[in-house]
Amino acid sequence: MSARPGAAGATRTCPHCKTTILESATVCPSCRHYLRFDDRSQPAQVTRALQVEGEIRHPAEGGAWEYSVVLTIRDDEGTEVSHQVVGVGAIHPGDARTFTLAVELMPTNDMRRTPKKPTSRH
Repeated sequence: MSARPGAAGATRTCPHCKTTILESATVCPSCRHYLRFDDRSQPAQVTRALQVEGEIRHPAEGGAWEYSVVLTIRDDEGTEVSHQVVGVGAIHPGDARTFTLAVELMPTNDMRRTPKKPTSRH
């Protein structure tokens, strides 16, 4: 888990699908199950800051194509924060797959800044 509980960016595990999600989430972005039903759980104003969608279509001839969907997140200094394979599969002749990446931002009232990790210099 990252960040202090209650801090912007703090995480927890979804009790339904076990995905790491934001502590503030009222709905799991992975399995879409509701996590809270109290008055505090009014959905925050969400801004879709980035959305990219593309389709890969295999021509009707040739062998199947295998694919790996890899997501890498870097901070403002270019340091890798996260790198993971989010899906794998195959596209057979005549088939297609559509891939969508969306980044949603939710405002918070947390004005604290998490300290940067010290970098070692050799």
